[in-house]
Amino acid sequence: MGVTGVDGRNLRRVVAAAAAVTAGVQTATAVLALRRGRRDYVDAVWGPGLGAIAIAAAVVGRGDRTRRWALAAATSVWAARLGGQIAGRLRHSDQEDPRYAEYLEGDSTAAVVGKVFVTQGLAQLVVSAPIQLAAASALPQTARRRLLPVGLAVMVAGAAIEALADRQKDRYRARTDAAKPPILDTGLWGWSRHPNYFGDSLVWDGAWLASAASAPGGWTVPAPALMSYLLVVATGARRTERRMQDRPGYRDYQRRVSFFVPLPPKARGEHRTGR
Repeated sequence: MGVTGVDGRNLRRVVAAAAAVTAGVQTATAVLALRRGRRDYVDAVWGPGLGAIAIAAAVVGRGDRTRRWALAAATSVWAARLGGQIAGRLRHSDQEDPRYAEYLEGDSTAAVVGKVFVTQGLAQLVVSAPIQLAAASALPQTARRRLLPVGLAVMVAGAAIEALADRQKDRYRARTDAAKPPILDTGLWGWSRHPNYFGDSLVWDGAWLASAASAPGGWTVPAPALMSYLLVVATGARRTERRMQDRPGYRDYQRRVSFFVPLPPKARGEHRTGR
């Protein structure tokens, strides 16, 4: 290990392994997706691809053994649940997600590969940067090492929040009774309009904290920042808000319930300041 606690040569091997795994996953997905005309298949490998990177980093890495395998385990459990949920949704739909048709309208095959599969692969490599660095880093013998259990706890909490929010949403969608409300505003959805995305963001904030237990890991903060951007702006919450604007009761729901971070809801009819 160098003076910073990072084995530079090993880090290069970890990064190379992560890149190889990502290229393999995205290539296989692109071939299948383009053959079947379902470019939205890429959604199903977002989580599993990150899980595969974490496992590859743990195998190739020579940093602190406990940390690299704990991160691999936490990421893999998160990835398996998310990937299974999205794969199930895709299996029960014969139509491609209209977001992809709109986004890729008129594009050539090469453009689709670049805009969808290459872009997602690059995002996976950036988001997983803390895990890659941690796999090639030693833990310091200082109080800073306590960030590891804190980070792992945040990851577990985030995964639990995301899973519970998705379960509550699935139960709501499955309801067919006349009393079904037009908007899901109970449970976690009564505290945040996007609790699943919030939980997801916590998972990657926790991975960053665990990596930051070694000082160089702190420099990977753009990774969780990118994940939060993707979840809030690029493909997640903001886009969902635009799609839901015209649903009956949704504007009242926006006034009462926090956008992202869970907060106590406002009473019906109570004005939310700043909106």
